[in-house]
Amino acid sequence: MGMVKIFLQDTQATLQLGLLIGQHLHPGTVILLEGDLGAGKTTLVQGLGQGLGIKDSIVSPTFTLINEYTEGRIPLYHLDLYRLEAKEVDGLNLYIYWEGIEVTPGIVAIEWSERMPYQPDSYWLVNLTYGAVGGRQVEINTFNCEIPQEIAGRL
Repeated sequence: MGMVKIFLQDTQATLQLGLLIGQHLHPGTVILLEGDLGAGKTTLVQGLGQGLGIKDSIVSPTFTLINEYTEGRIPLYHLDLYRLEAKEVDGLNLYIYWEGIEVTPGIVAIEWSERMPYQPDSYWLVNLTYGAVGGRQVEINTFNCEIPQEIAGRL
């Protein structure tokens, strides 16, 4: 497991971090996003989409649960579990996204992942919290995977 803490000065810095991550991730990567409302989870995923070359506007799928963006370098599956209980999440069979069952393997970004009753075998856990003067503190932990050198060298 690796761990990195980063201070992000503003929304643009959050987008830039997502962009950097999106440019270097491989299909099958799962990013579990946690943090308070407004802490920057969706902003990070928007940058991730830009890094993958996705042109569509990325919006939080709070009511649709899952948005699929397939026109980028690799697909992005953006999930938001905010309105669900753990037992409801269990019935979604989210593993089809990270195991590439019935979908093209891509990046899986899950907001409010703390509502998941299970995790994949390997994943990034990204926790965003409010920092000083409008900034954000981001802590990235990886489980059974590594942060690619192209990303780690620029954090």
